[in-house]
Amino acid sequence: MATRYGLDFPFRDSTLGDYARMTLTRDEEIRANLIHLLLTRKGSRYFLPDFGTRLYDYIFDMNDIVTYNSIEDEIRESIKTYIPNLEINSIKITNPELDPTEESSISEDEDIRLFRVSDSSSKPYTAKIRIDYTTNNGAFSSSDFVIINI
Repeated sequence: MATRYGLDFPFRDSTLGDYARMTLTRDEEIRANLIHLLLTRKGSRYFLPDFGTRLYDYIFDMNDIVTYNSIEDEIRESIKTYIPNLEINSIKITNPELDPTEESSISEDEDIRLFRVSDSSSKPYTAKIRIDYTTNNGAFSSSDFVIINI
């Protein structure tokens, strides 16, 4: 029987007979925890009112450096509080409409590291956030990234 760490996020049906898809590796669990933290609205958890971020509040804000700095501060503060063993290497926030170097190598339909806050359509979104992170458990470390479109 495979080791299961926890629930995968976003929630999906299981292909292994469980009720919901479970994370099978430590890296999947860390990615699921990060996405769960970032996409949870702050104030929506009863006994953890500070859990989550305010990314949804930035959907209709201006595409300027002030908004991007606020988003980055929000992400860094939430991760520092709730996932302290996650080291953020970089947070890159760009305007997708003005980004001429759009990464075409990432298939939006297949990559599990790409998430949309608003909906799954191909409509323009406010900002593209790429978070490069490293986890370290003493002897080993692993690096990965997550892209969130808000």
